[in-house]
Amino acid sequence: MNHFTITAEDRAQTLAFYCDLLGLQDGHRPDLGFPGAWLYAGGPQAVLHIYWDRPMPTTRTGVIDHMAFTASDLKAVKARFDAAGVKYDLRRQAGSGTWQLFSFDPNGARVELDFDATETL
Repeated sequence: MNHFTITAEDRAQTLAFYCDLLGLQDGHRPDLGFPGAWLYAGGPQAVLHIYWDRPMPTTRTGVIDHMAFTASDLKAVKARFDAAGVKYDLRRQAGSGTWQLFSFDPNGARVELDFDATETL
């Protein structure tokens, strides 16, 4: 997988969700002739591209059900979501014990954060 691309209605809310809550970093994006952002997860490759100038699709999920990111520091991430009043569903995956935090970004995209089974609340 190279990256995901989403269409966003609200630039500030979208960046707050992905950068402030999830911890991605807004980084270098070439001038593509239209507004947007490229977000990074600590590496040299942007993992999420965002468009600001496209109309929102009528069906928000399309054929992709959700995007998932490997995450760490479950306590801190949960605290950020709670402080921001962002709803989420936190569960443990059967068998592996992996913690999974599911939420929706401000545009309706479903996002999953996966935490190691050894993390505690």
